[in-house]
Amino acid sequence: MRTKPIRRTSALGRVRDNLEGFAAATPARFAILIFAALVLVFTLLFSLPIATSSGSVPPFADAFFTAVSVICVTGLSTVDMGSYWSPLGHVFILVGVEIGGIGVLTLASILGLIISRKLGLRQRLLAAGDTNPLRMHKGSMAESQAVRLGEVGSLLVTVAVSVLVIEVGIALLLFPRLLLAGHPPLTAAWESFYYSTMAFTNTGFQPTTNGLVPFATDYWFLSVLMVGVFLGAVGFPVIYVLMRNLKRPKKWSLHVKLTLTTTILLFVLGGLAFFVLELGNAKTFANMDLGQRIFQPFFLSMMTRSGGFNTIDIGELNGASLLVGDMLMFIGGGSASTAGGIKVTTLAILFLAAFAEARGNEGMEAFDRRIPSDVLRLGVSVVLWGATTVAASSIIILQISGASLDYVLFEVISAFATSGLSTGLTAELPDSGVYVLAATMFLGRVGTVTLAAALAATQRRQLFRRAEERPIVG
Repeated sequence: MRTKPIRRTSALGRVRDNLEGFAAATPARFAILIFAALVLVFTLLFSLPIATSSGSVPPFADAFFTAVSVICVTGLSTVDMGSYWSPLGHVFILVGVEIGGIGVLTLASILGLIISRKLGLRQRLLAAGDTNPLRMHKGSMAESQAVRLGEVGSLLVTVAVSVLVIEVGIALLLFPRLLLAGHPPLTAAWESFYYSTMAFTNTGFQPTTNGLVPFATDYWFLSVLMVGVFLGAVGFPVIYVLMRNLKRPKKWSLHVKLTLTTTILLFVLGGLAFFVLELGNAKTFANMDLGQRIFQPFFLSMMTRSGGFNTIDIGELNGASLLVGDMLMFIGGGSASTAGGIKVTTLAILFLAAFAEARGNEGMEAFDRRIPSDVLRLGVSVVLWGATTVAASSIIILQISGASLDYVLFEVISAFATSGLSTGLTAELPDSGVYVLAATMFLGRVGTVTLAAALAATQRRQLFRRAEERPIVG
């Protein structure tokens, strides 16, 4: 027998009931509301005179853009982040990226849980940038294909502990290197944690004006950053499964296998592409020694996945390399990660569908598992959302700035995929262009979450089927 929910009589209780009702009824709008509120709060914080190093009130466009970039964990900026903001301003930045990076995971999980309860399914973890509607018509499925956590509270604890352990671990690895570079202990501690946070959240902001220049050829420092970016980009479900079954690959879910396989493949292919395309470019890698010429393209490949750190002037890359960067950024990282983009599993699903079609198979299969068609439908929706957003923003910014297409496209995709790498165009845009790029960041970060939530929430059983007819495709 189903009991009716208890209505609270206190004012706080009624507010909570209304909020829960709104979230359950319109999860997509709830997500947009939360992100918009965070952007508003941090815009106000960055507008305070104490947030800037000069003690003056920053222009609204700069404060607003910084707030969006921080909450969306993008890393693009209209000002010199190292010198423009005061120590308190950098504290705001650090707190903001933690909320933006970790909050995305928890918000997505809450949306998934709300949807699951509404549909009468048992509580499960949907800690993904794209909620998973494939079970809507399939009923009960094997839960080995998902990471299960009973309650939202358990989820939040697990996410928080994982993030804390990873960020502290990365900071401890960076701290000795900063000491050896001559930084005072307190400064080294602050900067190591700052870099660690920016790496794991895939943001790429840097605490000093010269940024990575002192460490541009430091294998240890850059490798540790790459590890941090990788762990943030693969996503919490992958980290959770690996923590429990690192030495038992047979117990890894299909999501974990697809994410790791696609991520490593793209990392290797991207590094090789940058190595070959930049062999003759003296402004990037051509004049480096052999070790750096091999290492630096792979560092760039990892950073284009959403990391945002760079050791070279991105604007000096040739056109072909910029296009490779566009593709890698657009794909992004794993679902339920701090990375952006359409997600590596989306790309994997599209290729699996193409292979299945080429072989004449009725369904998609990978790692001895069958993938429902609902997943492909969601994947196509996410790609179309991304392509439409990028196209519209590129056209508008081309018209506003008059810059070349390769620079504009790179900047827009960097914003949409929350990568943070820049050719320098962002800092040169007028306020109108800044607002367009800010909207692109917001849509890129919130769009896939709300799109998936909206699709999942609106799924319903249809009691009839219309007559079938096949249009010509291709």
